[in-house]
Amino acid sequence: MRFRRHIPAASQWKWTWPSLGPNGVRRWALALAGAVLAGYLTAYLVVFPSPIWRSRQVVPRVLGLALEDASRQLREAGFQIQDGGSEPHPTAPQGTVIWQDPPPGVSAPAGLRVTLVASGGPPKIPVPDVAGLDGALAQRLVAAAGMTVAQVESVQADRPAGVAMMTRPAASTVLGPGAPVTVVVSRGAPTIAVPDLLGMSQADARTRLELEGLQLGTVTRRRTADANPGTVVAQRPAAGTLAAPGTVVDVVVARSPQ
Repeated sequence: MRFRRHIPAASQWKWTWPSLGPNGVRRWALALAGAVLAGYLTAYLVVFPSPIWRSRQVVPRVLGLALEDASRQLREAGFQIQDGGSEPHPTAPQGTVIWQDPPPGVSAPAGLRVTLVASGGPPKIPVPDVAGLDGALAQRLVAAAGMTVAQVESVQADRPAGVAMMTRPAASTVLGPGAPVTVVVSRGAPTIAVPDLLGMSQADARTRLELEGLQLGTVTRRRTADANPGTVVAQRPAAGTLAAPGTVVDVVVARSPQ
């Protein structure tokens, strides 16, 4: 047995809306407003712990400022600070801001973190290793590396005369551009016996030293009654000391005791 259910055609359907009346409309409007307010408060207090619609501010330009001043200026503008570290810079003084993100002039939400990168100062340069090179070449290499040859010292060593022995500071020491460096070169092995200059005049002492391949250095005069005025009464290095060619010998010359 079949049962047939009579359903009227769609054209015969009739829709009836409930009559709300003035009070019903008011209740529905209040309910809708309450739902919106509840949703906003839920988002404000639970989902997003900050205002949904945040004000926007123009990011100020802090490039070139000291890091402390730049941070203070950004905080006063309503932003937070993100430390981006430091990087070498050839001209910017150490501690000044060389990069910021977002860049200046951009409109950004208040409270946004602005990343600041400070200058670490000029890049550091390692002192070149010039040991074993010709002294003049060693000086040019130090200058080419960006440092200054402040002094050239000579020492006695078992190396040919004029050969670079070391630098002060030592090779591979990291320095700033223009830093002073001393180049130490060899005077050669100590093979010349320093002659005895005592009793000689200053002129004779100079001539004798030059004949031996040595040089007259500082001449100090001292009052004494034990030697003729104008004669050498002391020397350094002492007579008989082995010296390298070009070694400087300092002398003391007697002067009248009165």
